Amino acid sequence: MTLDPDFSKNDGLLPVIVQSADDDKVLMLAYMNELAWHRTLETGKAHYWSRSRRKLWQKGEESGNVQTIREILLDCDLDTILLKVVQTGGAACHDGYESCFYRRYADGKLEVVGKRVFDPKEVYKK
Repeated sequence: MTLDPDFSKNDGLLPVIVQSADDDKVLMLAYMNELAWHRTLETGKAHYWSRSRRKLWQKGEESGNVQTIREILLDCDLDTILLKVVQTGGAACHDGYESCFYRRYADGKLEVVGKRVFDPKEVYKK
């Protein structure tokens, strides 16, 4: 059975949940269009569509924190993608944290609970 994601939905952008292949920790949420999907399949490295920059990008192209695909799962409607990846460099988040979900919300406050792996000012030099 060959079934690809249904890129006819959501203006061709599908959400991608990214988990660590080692411990199933949720690392990030991103989006793929059909081009990003095919590039990911061709290279074995995670590629996404940047909604803000409106361009294709490979995760880690600037930071070196590349995501190597271990497993790809699709939901029942074929409109959400789950990637299980090996995260090179230990950080998935552009803020320098292991996971983009590094803040906990409780009692109206945000608390940093994640581990910072790098300083983005040093890595991105913007």
